[in-house]
Amino acid sequence: MKELVEYIARSLASNPDAVTVTETIEDGQVILRLEVAPEDKGKVIGRQGRVAQAIRVLVRVAAIKEGTRAMVEIV
Repeated sequence: MKELVEYIARSLASNPDAVTVTETIEDGQVILRLEVAPEDKGKVIGRQGRVAQAIRVLVRVAAIKEGTRAMVEIV
């Protein structure tokens, strides 16, 4: 899942080297924290949060396939 989020964010960002994804497990749930350059936040979030919501849906589907729960935070 971490690789999926990283791939999508790097594809969207103008500065792909600034994209970092950290994966932690809290209460049996995988939490992915996505950090991008300040000028790329708008691209990753999208208009009215549509791109961010799409990323979260894809991660949720991937997590269900693995039998876990996952959440994406954009920092």
